[in-house]
Amino acid sequence: MRVLALVDGEHYPPVTRWGLETARERGYEVAAAILVGGTEKIDPRRPPDVGVPLLVAGTATETLRAAILEHRPEGVLDLSDEPVLGYRERMALVAVALVAGVPYLGPDFRLDPPIDPPALGAATIAVIGTGKRTGKTAVAGAVARAADAQGLRPIVIAMGRGGPPEPEVAERDSVSVERLISLVKQGRHAASDYLEDALMAGVTTIGARRAGGGLAGRPFASNVREAAGLALARGPGLLVLEGSGAAVPPVPWDAGVLVVPGSAPPEYLGGYLGPFRLLLSDLVFFTMVENPDDGFGSLSALRSHVRRIRGDDLPIIVTNFRPVPLGDVRGRTVFFTTTAHGPAAARQVEHLEAEHGCRVVGWSPRLADRAGLTEDIDGASDFEVLLTELKAAAIDIACNRAIQRGAQVMFVDNRAVAVEGDTDVVTALNEAIGLAGRRAEERGVPRPEAPPGEADEGLEG
Repeated sequence: MRVLALVDGEHYPPVTRWGLETARERGYEVAAAILVGGTEKIDPRRPPDVGVPLLVAGTATETLRAAILEHRPEGVLDLSDEPVLGYRERMALVAVALVAGVPYLGPDFRLDPPIDPPALGAATIAVIGTGKRTGKTAVAGAVARAADAQGLRPIVIAMGRGGPPEPEVAERDSVSVERLISLVKQGRHAASDYLEDALMAGVTTIGARRAGGGLAGRPFASNVREAAGLALARGPGLLVLEGSGAAVPPVPWDAGVLVVPGSAPPEYLGGYLGPFRLLLSDLVFFTMVENPDDGFGSLSALRSHVRRIRGDDLPIIVTNFRPVPLGDVRGRTVFFTTTAHGPAAARQVEHLEAEHGCRVVGWSPRLADRAGLTEDIDGASDFEVLLTELKAAAIDIACNRAIQRGAQVMFVDNRAVAVEGDTDVVTALNEAIGLAGRRAEERGVPRPEAPPGEADEGLEG
């Protein structure tokens, strides 16, 4: 394996040379070494002879990025150590290697890139996150609606832990309460993300599954590429890849949107492999921020990590979700179920009453707790409509209980709205969609033709 080696000045030069010779004996062809820091045992102004070309890093990440472009290694071999490369510093270098598609190796570890070529034959945008319940599905739905408004015929591919064994298509306007209840009766997961995407965004979606998730987000197993093949056969103008938890779709994309809750631990962006996800992204969505000043400490720290790792070239939009019923509930009594907790759930209730004119006679934040949800609904006073997110136990518990009580079922979409700045959500997403289109054209994907009768607005948004 042809590698770049990382070395430091905390080792005596003869020991560094011995380490590189040992690497060669173990089958590594060392194209060059990068001195990533450390001055205790060397003078970096007079780099020692270590037997291979030695690059002295100004900024280790930038030097590694440039060296990968120049030498095209098959791996990066880390022969450095703490304190020159601490845990966070090492992860930043791992991120650079993995984004370049290069494995990162060390004495007792190996991290492989989670994304496998080849690229897909359509403009592709990915929506990834730092973990579960960050708002990826809501943002992916917003991307799909924005693309649909441009006549791009988007298809969403949703990868989930409850996805189908074979990729499964949910056609536009095909998802109903009756279909979802039928899936439950078949013993299937009726709240899978692809069904939620089809229902909320009103576009065709394809469900895929994944098992496991690595440190960089690689699933242990997935059928996402098979789902992409099914989508490409339909001639979409844009593919929207939706990640699952902290796992990323294992196929390449042209533009990325990273979804991060405003309450996320800052280290999720600044440490671990948060830098990897930032380097893959072209837009950061901070979600579930009611007031940017309320969570100033966490949000400020998250922003600072974005700027430290990406400078000013990565757009940020700060948002919160607002519940939007998929029907008219004005003047009706409703029971509302959600996965939100505490003050966030209470604000959703207030918004429903103020903006949609219903009277919320009861609500449960325990949509992901089957026993608790059953208890809340059974203990509720009479209501005409169940308003529910399509998540967790929405179908097998909430809908069934509501129907047994003679209530109508209506779903609620969570839609992101900007809570600061001059850029609205649609504008930000249109820019990301346009970027995906331009990059796809640069790699030879033809610009999609508009369907008959529609203006050819293209991908520029």
